[in-house]
Amino acid sequence: QQTVKVLCNVMFTSVSLRLPAPCLHFNIVSCYVILSSGVWTWRTVLWVAIGWTVGISLGMLSCIYVATLHENDLWFSNIKEVEREISFRTECGLYYSYYKQMLRAPSIQQGLSELINDNATESKRTINLLRRMNIYQEVFLGVLYRILPIQAYLEPVYFYIYTVFSLQAVYVIALFITSWLLSGSWLAGALTGVWYILNRVDTTRVEFTISLRENWSLPFFALQIAAITCYLRPHLKPIQQKVVLWLMFLATLCFCLTWQFNQFILLVQALIIFTLDCLDLISTEQVTCLYLVQVSSLLSVWLLQFCNSMILGSLALSFIVAALFTCITCPYLFPLCIFMFVQQALQLRSDEHIFKFIKSKFGLGPTRDFDASLYLCEEAFGLLPLDTFDRLAGTLLAYPYLVTLIVLLFVCAFFRCDSSVVGRPPKGRCEARPICMRADVAYNLLHTVFFGLLALGTMRMKYLWTGHMCAFAAYGVCGKELWSLCLNMIHCNTKTKLRLIRYTLPLVILCFLYYKFWPKLMTEVSELREFYDPDTVELMTWISSKTPKKAVFAGSMQLLAGIKLCTGRVLTNHPHYEDRALRERTKQVYQIYAQQSPEEVHGILHAAGADFVVMEDSICYERRHGRGCRLRDLLDLANGHIMDGPGDNDPDLVHATHPRFCESIKTDGPAYTALFTRVFQNKTFHVYKLKRGKKRAKSDREPVAMEDKTQ
Repeated sequence: QQTVKVLCNVMFTSVSLRLPAPCLHFNIVSCYVILSSGVWTWRTVLWVAIGWTVGISLGMLSCIYVATLHENDLWFSNIKEVEREISFRTECGLYYSYYKQMLRAPSIQQGLSELINDNATESKRTINLLRRMNIYQEVFLGVLYRILPIQAYLEPVYFYIYTVFSLQAVYVIALFITSWLLSGSWLAGALTGVWYILNRVDTTRVEFTISLRENWSLPFFALQIAAITCYLRPHLKPIQQKVVLWLMFLATLCFCLTWQFNQFILLVQALIIFTLDCLDLISTEQVTCLYLVQVSSLLSVWLLQFCNSMILGSLALSFIVAALFTCITCPYLFPLCIFMFVQQALQLRSDEHIFKFIKSKFGLGPTRDFDASLYLCEEAFGLLPLDTFDRLAGTLLAYPYLVTLIVLLFVCAFFRCDSSVVGRPPKGRCEARPICMRADVAYNLLHTVFFGLLALGTMRMKYLWTGHMCAFAAYGVCGKELWSLCLNMIHCNTKTKLRLIRYTLPLVILCFLYYKFWPKLMTEVSELREFYDPDTVELMTWISSKTPKKAVFAGSMQLLAGIKLCTGRVLTNHPHYEDRALRERTKQVYQIYAQQSPEEVHGILHAAGADFVVMEDSICYERRHGRGCRLRDLLDLANGHIMDGPGDNDPDLVHATHPRFCESIKTDGPAYTALFTRVFQNKTFHVYKLKRGKKRAKSDREPVAMEDKTQ
């Protein structure tokens, strides 16, 4: 009765204040911190109320911090609309364009219909965007903006970016709750939030990649971790377990619905659960419930995405089904399950480029594969740089994290409780031991180990690890178990000394961090910059005013996403790479930067339906990557041609019979002018119009003005 009463009060308060669903989620989870304390006093209620206030304040501080950095870096409030849209770089622009499309549709129904039957994202193809991409968040915001009475005082772009920044507050509060649940002290949550903010470079990149799917999904992933931590706590009553499982399902569903790579993250999480089961750290009932939550979430997303085969054929779903089968029937049948797991992997197509990348990264696949090389040559997909640890050590995060990790791994190896104790420990049994690995601590330990290994191998995955690292390190500073172990070793373990250390040490660390970093934060938020990209602005303005609205553009994936957002023109390819046919087309379109004949390139572009092709000097004469990783080098290797410049080449490579297309077309030779007409150029971009046959030319006589700003 007490549990239900508190839950009802929390829900009533959240609804009365009109808090969003994630806030309601973490409020309900937070109430278990009070319930687990057992004894109700005014001091307890006041202490917990202060903790909630601190957690929400840190979340809001994180939100305001990244919003201020975004504004100061671009002077976003004072630049033109086209400049704002250009600031949504690469795939961010593609996703934001669908939010813009929903707002411009005559009605919500027609907007949804246009997304379900889209023929502007990929030329000569009609695709279901809700099936192909994870853009339900853009649809939801578009509908919400249309029905709320906020159009008069809040621009659509601000409604969008403020929503994403608000999710950062949810993220910090979820981490706050996780560390609070683990340690039993909200001081750990305060330390978590401060560490997250101070290590912003390594914990988030939301201020300059607003629309990336991870910025939508990671806050829900953090909520899911908080729910799992709460679910694995001892002494939970059945009604409490059911409530937490439902909250876990909602968080997992939102996480999966907002990121196309959800299956790979859930696969790692399923491996963590499987390891806990093998080590007998959680009960069979808990394992089954956790797996069922994952399966239910994936199947729900599968239905919402119009039966997307990439989800149904994912490794995560295959592994979870196999693990459930093993758990329910017989552990000796696991080899059969592994066979099913591998067989399913061989049938994948949409995400096969991910497996090519993994195989090539470990030297198990072909090194000349174009798709794999695109990833391998990017710094974000390389190993985690060593300077990351220098930054983490500078904020005192690395030291308690490593100590906690080492000690808990030792405890897990030699002092863990069996699952009968962990699931519903009898009174006195677990407490009688000098130290015992709790199930919630064990999960978070393996979580940080698995995702830490993932981050070490691929730098871009560090954002899955560093946020949780803050919560885990804060637990090490404020947790009872570790300090009890240390005090037992020196034979002076008393409640007074334990409480003194757990409350004093985090306060000392917080004071030190405030003294060292507050002036730096104030300096950072006071630095003012301004968006400046005149060449791209000029290109977008020209396309909008001088080309037909149904014109089809070919070019690099990154640039075409911006063209779709700023001009609404049709594309041949785009950065959402999770489709085999699109990857093949992208490789073909990129032949404009390879050593190919004008006839070959014209035929490729004509087959893709392109009317215009945009070439960039930054790609044609690329210097950002070294030899062997430039885009033109990847194309040469894939085509079997010798690369440009001094250096070694594989003996089976041959000299190309044609010069590089992006360079030779600028000479205006007869072979090129017969097929292409230059219609625009500036210091960065060169736009050519494809010449058609006589039948096509008659219907394509709309004049296109030539502009040349370099002369």
